[in-house]
Amino acid sequence: MRIHVTFIDRVGITQEVLALLGARNLNLDAVEMIPPNVYIDAPALSQTVLDELYDALLRVDGVRAVELVDILPGQRRHLQLDALLAAVSDPVLAVDPGGHVLLANPALVGLYGREPAGEPLSSLFAEADLAQTLIDKGFRLPMCEVSFQGQALLLDATPISGGTDALVGGLLTLYPPSRIGERLASLHHDHAEGLDALLGKSAELKALKARLRKVASLDAPLLIQGETGTGKELVARACHAMSARRDAPFLALNCAALPESLAESELFGYSAGAFTGAQRGGKPGLLELADSGTVFLDEVGEMSPYLQAKLLRFLSDGCFRRIGGDREVQVNVRVLCATHRNLERMVAEGGFREDLYYRLNVLNLMVPPLRERGQDILLLAEHFLRQACAQIQRPPCRLAPATYPVLLGNRWSGNVRQLQNVIFRAAAISEGELIDCDSLELAGTALKPQQGDPLDVTSLEEAVQGFEKNLLQRLYAAYPSTRQLAVRLNTSHTAIGQRLRKYGISRG
Repeated sequence: MRIHVTFIDRVGITQEVLALLGARNLNLDAVEMIPPNVYIDAPALSQTVLDELYDALLRVDGVRAVELVDILPGQRRHLQLDALLAAVSDPVLAVDPGGHVLLANPALVGLYGREPAGEPLSSLFAEADLAQTLIDKGFRLPMCEVSFQGQALLLDATPISGGTDALVGGLLTLYPPSRIGERLASLHHDHAEGLDALLGKSAELKALKARLRKVASLDAPLLIQGETGTGKELVARACHAMSARRDAPFLALNCAALPESLAESELFGYSAGAFTGAQRGGKPGLLELADSGTVFLDEVGEMSPYLQAKLLRFLSDGCFRRIGGDREVQVNVRVLCATHRNLERMVAEGGFREDLYYRLNVLNLMVPPLRERGQDILLLAEHFLRQACAQIQRPPCRLAPATYPVLLGNRWSGNVRQLQNVIFRAAAISEGELIDCDSLELAGTALKPQQGDPLDVTSLEEAVQGFEKNLLQRLYAAYPSTRQLAVRLNTSHTAIGQRLRKYGISRG
């Protein structure tokens, strides 16, 4: 039976209650004193003894109530702690200030093969000086790589302090590299996933989405080509989100943003002591962090010949070596690449490995430039405007109809990224509710606004179609073939032919 006694917190009452229990030689499993409460666990207590003890306790001056309870507070906390540790999927262990294991969660016990309580840390890890380093630094150690039961894991140490800030031990958590990869991926996670992130209703975008649906489920390298600013990384993220790897990490590396040595260490990682200043225990690269997931290599055309060779070897068998390492690492990663450069031409000119090109170009996607997605320009502009207003915390505003032909007439050499920047700048400098042409500050506008009253349009789609039809009618006279007109507007003759038929425009 478990008994809860509530009393007035006065001097000596605790000793009186304990003396009363001791005088009866009761078989007690536990007694918890939490003034003004005492909890008693006496499993063999009979009802007769309980009744007598009940009366005796109530006769103690200051005792207010005696009642039966289901569980003692300490037992409840212990069960809750066990449940909490069992719910943590990563291996966790708590150690005392001397580096001896106090407790471990089921994940660590399962990995270790037995209960490690009481064992020194030095017997758990392959690194001979790890335990002493943790103790010397008060369990304040940057995350480092360790070897545990033959596995390379990342160790995160957290000091545990007592009520007076004295160190009473440490909490050690072990992570597989892919778990850190999941955290890194979540930091860059957009709210929109899959095809929802690709905004637009144009025929060109619909064709891209249709092809994306097909290639997303195929577990093979994918090469995404398109001009700068067209949204190639969004396409890569959508491909990952629609694949069977969607719950694993998606990690990206811009090959043009880093020098060769740094790009190599970011992608492949390095071993302990690989170079001066290297992190203790080494560091896993993106390929290890993204195990079971996807790695996106942006601007792969800028990759050095040395890295091209190392990437080719990885694509051949899924294995690589870290910088300074002698151990083969094997991971299961899908590689997506993107470039704005013509890789075929680079291969012909000797700037890109032919064998790597064919390894990367198993599947491919071409992201259309914004000028070929006229129907999407205003839709994207309105989306970016809502985004900008929320970001700079200004009241919502809208585009004046007079801006429609100006936006549609711009060549958008920087594509979607340029449009986003233009709209953000307009939202930042405009003080009114309506953004007009003066606020857009468009650079390189190729065409002038249409004549007539822009307020006559009833919808964005009508404005887009009106501008597109007017433009084609005016230019078709000067460029009287689909190929000539396609060259003038920097698009495909197929797209021009479709639009001419749509609007009933002919040379007659």
